[in-house]
Amino acid sequence: PPVPPGPKVHATRGEVWPRPASIRRSPGFYLLRPLSFYFQITGRRCALLEPATTRYLRVVQAEAAVAAPRPSRAHRTRAERNSWARAWRTDPLFRGYLRSLQVEVEDCEDWPWPGMDESYQLVVDDSAPGASKIKARSVWGALRGLESFVQLLSPSDDGATLLVNVTEVDDAPRFPHRGLLLDTSRHFLPVEDIKLELDALEAVKMNVLHWHIVDDQSFPWQSSLFPELSESGAYDPSQTYSPENVRDILEYARLRGIRVVAEFDTPGHTRSWGEGRPGLLAACHDSSGRPDGTFANIDPTKPQNREFLKQLFGEVAAVFPDPVLHLGGDEVPEFCWNSDPGVRAYMENRGISGDYRRLQSEYLRWLTLEVQRLNRTPVVWQEAWENGDFAANEVIVHVWLGDAMDLINKITRRGFRALLSETWYLDHLQTGWEAMYRIDPHNFAGTPDQLRLVEGGEACMWSEMVDATNVHSRVWPRAAAVAERLWSPRTTRDTTAAARRLEELVCRLNRRGIPSSPANGPGYCPR
Repeated sequence: PPVPPGPKVHATRGEVWPRPASIRRSPGFYLLRPLSFYFQITGRRCALLEPATTRYLRVVQAEAAVAAPRPSRAHRTRAERNSWARAWRTDPLFRGYLRSLQVEVEDCEDWPWPGMDESYQLVVDDSAPGASKIKARSVWGALRGLESFVQLLSPSDDGATLLVNVTEVDDAPRFPHRGLLLDTSRHFLPVEDIKLELDALEAVKMNVLHWHIVDDQSFPWQSSLFPELSESGAYDPSQTYSPENVRDILEYARLRGIRVVAEFDTPGHTRSWGEGRPGLLAACHDSSGRPDGTFANIDPTKPQNREFLKQLFGEVAAVFPDPVLHLGGDEVPEFCWNSDPGVRAYMENRGISGDYRRLQSEYLRWLTLEVQRLNRTPVVWQEAWENGDFAANEVIVHVWLGDAMDLINKITRRGFRALLSETWYLDHLQTGWEAMYRIDPHNFAGTPDQLRLVEGGEACMWSEMVDATNVHSRVWPRAAAVAERLWSPRTTRDTTAAARRLEELVCRLNRRGIPSSPANGPGYCPR
């Protein structure tokens, strides 16, 4: 059939992403003059609120700038503009000018945490613009409400004001853990690009940055206790995160209500660690029993290695304040363990010769207990749980492989909490946003108690083929599909309606300086 002209999908105007739990919009509307509009803090003056209202005021002003330069408006005479303004004032749906929005918060908190209260109510009042407000029990809910408010705005036809409909929103997330994994080992990401991803997470109400900070290929994190790890394990001295860099990222995330969960994956995925720590990794031997010069996996049989790990994870817990710490535990190969004479002798003395799953299980059980002594809740990838010996509620299990729903059913049936990432791998370019949108962490026949144990999930951006030149457009807008699935009610499933709102979101992200790929085919964004 012939191709029709125009965008494949027509974007909405002033719609919220992710879709709120409850939203009621009326045809009545206000106009907002960006240069005179302000947020009025009427409740507790939380330290996080002042920078948030300043930040969102800049967003309001930037949104207005999009509409202003259209040629059809720029050439209007003053008389034409005055005539247009009179037309608004005589429109029976016109409610006046919205000069401010109240922000009322009951409880102030300093650091985001698992299970924080992100609920809010937002009212653009039909009868009195001065009564329009965001009301939230916690500062985190106020941040989410501010994001929803600025998304309700759309350019009016005069190019100088924004339009907002009379609206009531009563909103809260469906899942407490809504995250994005960023891998900074395979390719280093500059601090400014990580901040840009945090800006995007804020825009879609995601609340966790899972920082997969080190791996086999490089060790970019600068440890104060063991500086040799990054000195020898990073790609280059310029490709490292200093303590100041990490504090900067943590603070940037905190101001936006985003937790930073660090991952230090062991005992596999540690090849770069060994560059600065001789003896840490098991040494592979050839068939004649001679070392062949290759290494893999931490050697957990050496007391000095366990002491090193105790100190290292103690430093990690001191640097990263979040109560959750990801320990990895996936893809542990047997090679090197099965040829290292020291490892083999240890296993023989323990009566577990050849049982490398048992060796991994005992190691992760030990590490889990050490991390718990640091007042941290461990997260492990599913293989660690499948091969491990953990007590219920001792670890959170992160599912990424295979029949995810069947595995989550088994995990929660045994009383463990679960996170989902299977199908949400952003490095799989063939997986479009619709496929990610259709996945639901509750798509299994579990009891209400089991469903409550599903904490949420994460989109994952592994960086083998991604660096600062393409990471943002690979992540967005597909990660936004995950964000809506984890925030919005389960009944929010219409991909046709979502496509129009996602089209608007793509333009919104690009206007905020976050490179986002087209979501649905041919179209355009107003500039």
